[in-house]
Amino acid sequence: MLVLVFDPFHGAAGDMIVGALLDCGANRKSVVQAMQSVIAEPVITEVTRSGIRAIKVDTQAAPTHRTLADVMKRLDDAADVIPPEALAMAKRVFTRINDAEELIHGSHAHFHEVGADDAIADVIGACTAFHSLGIEASAVMPVTLGRGSAVGSHGTFPIPAPATAAILSHAGLPVRHGKEEGELCTPTGAALLAEFSTIALTDLGSYTINAVGYGAGTRNPIDVPNVIRAMVIETSGEDMTLQPDTVDILETNVDDVSGELIAHTITRCMEKGARDASAIPILMKKGRPGFLIRIICAHDMSAELAELMAKELGTLGIRCIPAVHRFIAERTIGHVEVEIAGKHRSMPVKIGCIRGEIYSLKAEFDQARDWASEIGIPVRDVLRLIEETAWRTVKKTGTGKGD
Repeated sequence: MLVLVFDPFHGAAGDMIVGALLDCGANRKSVVQAMQSVIAEPVITEVTRSGIRAIKVDTQAAPTHRTLADVMKRLDDAADVIPPEALAMAKRVFTRINDAEELIHGSHAHFHEVGADDAIADVIGACTAFHSLGIEASAVMPVTLGRGSAVGSHGTFPIPAPATAAILSHAGLPVRHGKEEGELCTPTGAALLAEFSTIALTDLGSYTINAVGYGAGTRNPIDVPNVIRAMVIETSGEDMTLQPDTVDILETNVDDVSGELIAHTITRCMEKGARDASAIPILMKKGRPGFLIRIICAHDMSAELAELMAKELGTLGIRCIPAVHRFIAERTIGHVEVEIAGKHRSMPVKIGCIRGEIYSLKAEFDQARDWASEIGIPVRDVLRLIEETAWRTVKKTGTGKGD
């Protein structure tokens, strides 16, 4: 599995992250095209920071103040040249920043530094670069923070900036204080790292390093390289706990649909490729009872399944929560020879593994139901006997492996 590891040992800013990803092999043409949707062509150069060669990205954009709605419109206007997954990531990055700003300042009308063209271009470039690398997961090493105070649009503020601290806190990213005076990690850099992070470093196990990249900041101190490092690594998968995955969540509320139609819709969605589907009883406005219909699916299935939900349920709106990270166990289907009432049959069993060790064995319901009907005993007894036989087989072999 390909994993991207960020090492912000001298903090992080948006342009530095773009540079590090380009240095790791991200598609330069796609990144430049995406950034040019907001600014003129960025200047990308190779520089040296305290003896380390790194990539410096300069947007050369002027400062501008915008609302979150303005920023989102700028992103939507660039949709033709940005991969949909990267665009969704960029929107979530600015939502993280907006949430942090509102937590600190209350409801406000404008972004300041983070709403400028350079920040928008950096976020678009970083998300496009991340997407182009084909990464399956990402981890972030401790983020180094500066010391002292700095001056911004809200006046003098302590370092780390309040928005930066809020973003890092909400994401649960590890941090450490550096010795250097000044802002090392910006709100944009913190939000990008928070968005990219999907696994903890402790989950990596052993790995090989496929690529290393360095993104440079503007300053060039003598004693410490002003860079962020990114590494593309490949894990064996055997040492990891749960595998990362990304899904979309579709939701709608209904209060005028029968149970039969809800069950039919869930069945149809599963048949069309949904990963999971459920109906949750809720209390809606004016005290009306209803159901929350939730479908989990791959991103490329979202539009088709949303249309199916609308047509089957008659609902006028489907909420989509895009690119939600989840962790899944390794799963396979095995077969076990089972004897019940003197009859023998090979029955399928769903096997769940963590680090190659079996921790879950579940009999497949449909086949168990059919056999239970044939031999005239309760299906729950058939399920229990299949699973008991499966566990005995595992213990007998002594491997506990899911192969």
